[in-house]
Formats: sequence, structure tokens, C-alpha cells
Amino acid sequence: MKDEMLEEELQKIIETSNNNILITDQDGIILYSNPKLWEIYGMKSDSYIGASVYQFEKDGLLSPSINALVLKEKKAKRIMQQTKTGHVVMSTGYPIFNKDGILTRVISYGQDQTEILQLQDQFEHLQRKVKGYQTEVEDLREKELDHHDMIARSNETKHIIKTLHNVAKTDATILLLGPSGVGKSTFARAIHNQSNRKREPFIEVNCSTIPDSLFESEIFGYEPGAFTGASTQGSQGLIEQADSGTLFLDEIGELPLAMQAKLLKVLQEKKLKRLGGKKEIQINFRLVAATNQDIKKMVSEGKFRLDLFYRLNVIPIQIPALHERKEDIPLLIQHYLRKTNAKYQKSKKIHPSTYEVLTHYDWPGNIRELENLIERLILTIEESNIFPEHLPQSITGQIEQPEDCSLLDIDQKWEEKFDLKRTLEKVEIQLLAKASKQCKTTYELADHLGISQPTVIYKLKKYKKYF
Repeated sequence: MKDEMLEEELQKIIETSNNNILITDQDGIILYSNPKLWEIYGMKSDSYIGASVYQFEKDGLLSPSINALVLKEKKAKRIMQQTKTGHVVMSTGYPIFNKDGILTRVISYGQDQTEILQLQDQFEHLQRKVKGYQTEVEDLREKELDHHDMIARSNETKHIIKTLHNVAKTDATILLLGPSGVGKSTFARAIHNQSNRKREPFIEVNCSTIPDSLFESEIFGYEPGAFTGASTQGSQGLIEQADSGTLFLDEIGELPLAMQAKLLKVLQEKKLKRLGGKKEIQINFRLVAATNQDIKKMVSEGKFRLDLFYRLNVIPIQIPALHERKEDIPLLIQHYLRKTNAKYQKSKKIHPSTYEVLTHYDWPGNIRELENLIERLILTIEESNIFPEHLPQSITGQIEQPEDCSLLDIDQKWEEKFDLKRTLEKVEIQLLAKASKQCKTTYELADHLGISQPTVIYKLKKYKKYF
């Protein structure tokens, strides 16, 4: 009589409990259960007393069965279950042993986690939106510094742009130093466009491209009949054309020594004489010079005049190579991608993994190499998305890949608009599908993929239409 009363009390406790309880014996036969438990699994709340959890697991009703798992491993376990009704259940099971250490019962509790996971998903979505807004704000701030292709995210470049902005409205001579292709001409034009001379001419002269025999006539101009073949009307020189504006002498280290002396005189007196002429012409211009050579070393070697060096070296600005300011690389890629797409009326995109490869490349040709590469990829790649395999071997061969790491072959015909989120989802689906062929349980999947079993359950639920 007393045992019957205890059993009735136990049954009542289980039925009225807020927890979903399932008790089985050592063979997996159900002894007690909470009716609400079966509603989660989409089953009628009839009595399942006497049924086997192994059979339910085989039929896919309990996937997997926590009680069966505890019976197998003989220790407490916690798993996430995916139900046919779309619910995600966190089940915790405990073994009960008799005084001889023999397992006689398993008690498990099931908690519906579906709503919690939905809230988590919403929270992650909000986090992504906030991150997106933060990126937009950052881009707006960077656009304030983006004067005529002057892209800045690194502290080094931002400091240079700030310095140039401070001196742009003065007439101080600026000497831009740095390796070839770092954007010295872009910085020079930006200086002009921020100066009080911005409505006047900006004359760019590449000293390395003018033959020595023509240098004087090109730079200083000439009078009619100054030499054989000269125009009968004479010609203005490039310095004269820069009157009231900015003269940019690029690669000034290539300036012939004879011309260095004449340029120095022009800088000192603000006057020049055309070749073959006698009249001095008053000239007013702002000078910006640039070189990729070591001017100080050239001075010590007698290849560059010391007095001219002092005239040029009023405000020297060293522009670092692109590999020394890697934070600028993604922004530069985006900038030239937009620019080139607009130029050729294309709509190509660059895959995130491609950004990763390009960011770690050394860029010996600096920004000029980057710009040329983007243009080449847009014009030669037929696919809408540019992946690492589309890059030249000279780039991908230089990047050191982690051991046992290869790029995923992602189908480029993704039905929806390409973006990072959809691409990552595609990768997750591919990995889950491939691993599912090798693994029989979500535990094996979790171990194979290096993630937790609850995460596997969540991912399978999220992508269930693909399986």
C-alpha cells in the first residue's frame, strides 16, 4: 500500500513539474514521463509507458535519445536535440546506480531552447546591423580624408594627409619622398586642390621622361629661331605654364646638373629666360617636388646640388611603401574597384578571401601595381566575383598558406546577391553536407567540424531545407 502511494505521488510530481521529465529502466523502457514532453516532439501526449527509447530513436522521434546515450556511456550527459516540429531541445540525463554499482534507471530533463535560439539569432542580426552602421560611420569619416584618391586608414597615411592639409594653403615648397608607385603624384595634386591656387594650372613634369637635349626647351621654353627646327612663334616652357599655379617636378633626382643650376636661379629670383631669349619673365608658382631616390646620398656623390637640395627640402614628407601600411590596402582595393567598374561599366566584386590574399601581398609596385591589377582582373575575369584563384601566380605564390589549408571551391553561381553573410552560409552548408556523409551522429559531426554539438544542432536547424 505504501509503495503504491509513493508511486502515485511520484507520478503526480512528474505530471505537474515545469520540467519535461523522462525516466527509463536499464533497458531503455519508459517508466515515467511528463505529458508536455511529447508535445515538443510533435507526438500526442498519450501514455508511452512501456515503449523503448531505442525504437523512438530509430524512428527519428528522439534524435538522438539522451536516455539511450546515458545508458551507453553510464555517465551524465547533455545534448541538443532537433525535433521534427522544428524545436531545439536541450536534454540533460543522469544515471542512477544501485548499491552494487549497477545502472538501474536514467532520468532526463528536456528544456525547449527554440525561443532562446531565436532571440540569439535576432541578437546576432542586430549586432551585424550595428557593425554595419559602425562601418558606414567609419567610411564617412574616411571620406573626409579621401581627397582625390588619398585613401587613409593607417595612422601613417592619416598623419601625412593631416600634415599636407596644414601646409597646403601656404606657398612652402614640399618634397615628397618614397618608392615608386606610392602615389606621390596623387598627393601633389591633392596639395594643389587644397591650396589657394586650386583654380590655377597644375603642371606635372616627369623629369625622367624628357631627353637631356630637349630638357631646357621643354622646361624653360624657347624664342622663335632659338635652334634648328624651333617653332617660328616660340613656345612657353612648362614652368611658365605653371604661372600662378603649382609646378610638380616628379622624379627630380633625374634632373640634369646643368638644369639644376637654372632651376635654382628661377626658385631664388622668380624669373626665367626662354632658350634663345634675352628678356626675363616674371614667374609666380608653388613648387612640389618628388623622388624615389636618396637625395642626400646623391648630394654626397656630387650628383645633386646641395644648394638646390636645401631649396627643395623645406617640408620633406616620407610616404611609406604600401606593404608598410597594410590597413590602407582594403580601402584602396574598394576605391579602385569602384573607379574601374564605373570606367568600364562593370559590376565585378571581390571575394573576402581575395581581400585576405591581397592584404598580405608585399606590393613591390605599390599603389600603381594595385590599380593595374584591379583593372586587369575586371577586364579579363568573366565571373562576377573575383576569387583568389583568379589572381596571378606572382601574387598567390608569395603568400604563405597555413599547413593543410586550401581555399574552398565555392560555387560562384549563388542564386542570391553576393555578400559576405551569404558566402559564409554557403561554406557552412557545404561543410555540413560533406561531414554528414561521414558522420552518423551530431556528436561525430561536432567532433569532425571542431565545434560544439549544440552548435551542430543549431546549424542543422538553420539549414534544414538543404538536407
